[in-house]
Amino acid sequence: MMYLVGTSKIRSDDSGFDQALAAVRGSKTRPRCLCIAAGVEMYVARIQGKHIIKRMPDSGGSHHPSCDSYDPPAELSGLGQVMGTAIQESPDTGITALKFDFSLSKTGGRAAPVPGDGEADSVKTDGSKLTLRGVLHYLWEQAGFNRWSPSMAGKRSWFVIRKYLMQAAAEKSAKGVNLVDILYMPEAFNAERHAEATARRVAHFGKVASPTKGTRRLMMVIGEVKELSPSRYGHKIVLKHLPDCHFMLNDDIHKRLVKRFAVELGLWDGIEGTKLLVIATFSVGQTGIASVEEAALMTVTDSWLPFDSVYEKMVLDGLAASGRRFMKGLRYNLPSSKPLACAVAIDTQPAPTALYVVPPGSSDEYSAEVSTLAQDSKLASWIWSASSGEMPALPSNQVSA
Repeated sequence: MMYLVGTSKIRSDDSGFDQALAAVRGSKTRPRCLCIAAGVEMYVARIQGKHIIKRMPDSGGSHHPSCDSYDPPAELSGLGQVMGTAIQESPDTGITALKFDFSLSKTGGRAAPVPGDGEADSVKTDGSKLTLRGVLHYLWEQAGFNRWSPSMAGKRSWFVIRKYLMQAAAEKSAKGVNLVDILYMPEAFNAERHAEATARRVAHFGKVASPTKGTRRLMMVIGEVKELSPSRYGHKIVLKHLPDCHFMLNDDIHKRLVKRFAVELGLWDGIEGTKLLVIATFSVGQTGIASVEEAALMTVTDSWLPFDSVYEKMVLDGLAASGRRFMKGLRYNLPSSKPLACAVAIDTQPAPTALYVVPPGSSDEYSAEVSTLAQDSKLASWIWSASSGEMPALPSNQVSA
């Protein structure tokens, strides 16, 4: 991408790009993205020692659809409900403040919370605070893993997922703590370096290790689930890349997790290649054992694109197989009863196209809401009523990938 930084035009892959951004960071001069003739104002953040150019809040729709900074209208996903309330970006400081609807501490004897979902309690989860699933969707989108282009095929692995999710968590704060300080993601397994990775994990967990009585600090974990299975005194989540550390669940939380996320577990079990992601808060006792306090699940394709149903996966697979460029809509806090765009194809003309799926058995109200979303949007629309049978032809690709 080409940017105007100060008085000079410079590409993001130029060797002097970081130095150019450093020169204007903190000044009144903002860089401009030159994806359109007039340019779009950006800001500079410093993340993990590097200068990163970022789009201004609520400016995603001002960028050209081919630009990495483009975002469809927020109301087509769950982002519109939480941006500006649960998610507050500050271009001046480069810090994003997040508000959680779940706790980062636990007092001994307090009842275990219902697994974090935002589904059964949609009145409470009104957009002012992020659910656990909302946090995972936000980081996924910030890392760019809801985006797809043909050049991404075969390039996503757990190493890549972890790297960019951790980068997305940088400069994010919640309840007075930096997100990266309380977030744990297993390192990609390497037998030769396993002891080193274990030492880093133990040190990280040691930040919240606490006695069984009194207030306990909690951490968050994001990982790919390998097993959800019985343990000697309850159940456990076994993560890939982490063979010797399991996350324990008591029977009550396990029962409610399985009930709430029956759809996700069914998709994981029934569709070959489906991956299951977990985000959870957990405590660490003096023994070093991790115990889950609250959890949410998310299913993704073998290309790490989130999906909520067989029908959504058919759309995503069809777009990917056709070499299309698109973005996957994410629910954040929205319950499944509220429709949103399944995906937005960004390679159609004269405007991107929002793709909607109406699942079989949907109410008349749901279908009407989809029609209203399509009519009120500035984007073109494509609607598949899955009960009608075969998926219609996807909107044609009119922009070179």
